[in-house]
Amino acid sequence: DTLGGALRLGESNVGTVRTSPGGVARNVAHNLALLGVRTRLVTAYGDDDRGRILRDACRRAGVDDGLSPVFAGERTSAYLYLTERDGEMHAAVNDMAICERLTPALLDARMAAINESDAVVTDANLPEETLAYLAEHCAAPLIADAVSETKCRRLKGILWKLHAIKPNRSEIAALTGVSPKCEADFRRAAEALRRAGTERVYLSLGAEGLYVSVGEENFLTPVIASNIVSTTGAGDAMTAALVWAELQGLSPAETARAALAAASITMESAETVHPALNERALRARAEIV
Repeated sequence: DTLGGALRLGESNVGTVRTSPGGVARNVAHNLALLGVRTRLVTAYGDDDRGRILRDACRRAGVDDGLSPVFAGERTSAYLYLTERDGEMHAAVNDMAICERLTPALLDARMAAINESDAVVTDANLPEETLAYLAEHCAAPLIADAVSETKCRRLKGILWKLHAIKPNRSEIAALTGVSPKCEADFRRAAEALRRAGTERVYLSLGAEGLYVSVGEENFLTPVIASNIVSTTGAGDAMTAALVWAELQGLSPAETARAALAAASITMESAETVHPALNERALRARAEIV
């Protein structure tokens, strides 16, 4: 976090440096565990301090990462970001080369366990061939987080398989060619994904809210107020809440409010995953009985 004014490039900025466990899929798994969902994580660790920190964080959170191998001599993924005083991200650097170790063969050895799940969440950090393998062999409802404008293109080949997807504005433009600027555009972009085979589209629009396209329902739900400390991790919390809501059998409108409530809660912490997130807090913020 930068202090004392806007971030100045090319200069040393006074600020606060924080380190916390992260990664889209790991954050989603952690949030799901906080919401009371029994969760497994399949990822790749390096045999370094970052890997040990992440493994310890997963176990303390109640996330089962027993299917996640440790690779000797590899760097565990890292994501470095700079935020402005208002909590918005200014820039980021990711070091995720180890994700290439998540091959179809690695998933094949774990597919029976994966298919015991009530839902499977993937993100676009996986290699394209691994995503294709997962789509072909996953028996559970498959939900995807688009991750970034660049990486989301890896999901194009598996849109036919997806039960749900949560892109943001730039990601859905990359996936569909529709740059959404108004509610009519939101619907056109969502319908493009629906025609490709994706059952449910949850389009994250930042301060504008969440656009939902499920069955015959297409609607925009406004954001839920939050005392913002940092926006980082809010999208991952939204994805987790979408999965939680699906497992609860909530309506599309309730699912949208749950996702926005999870983001609202998460943004009130400097940590990527807010430790105060739980089912009771989520239902109260979303006004879901």
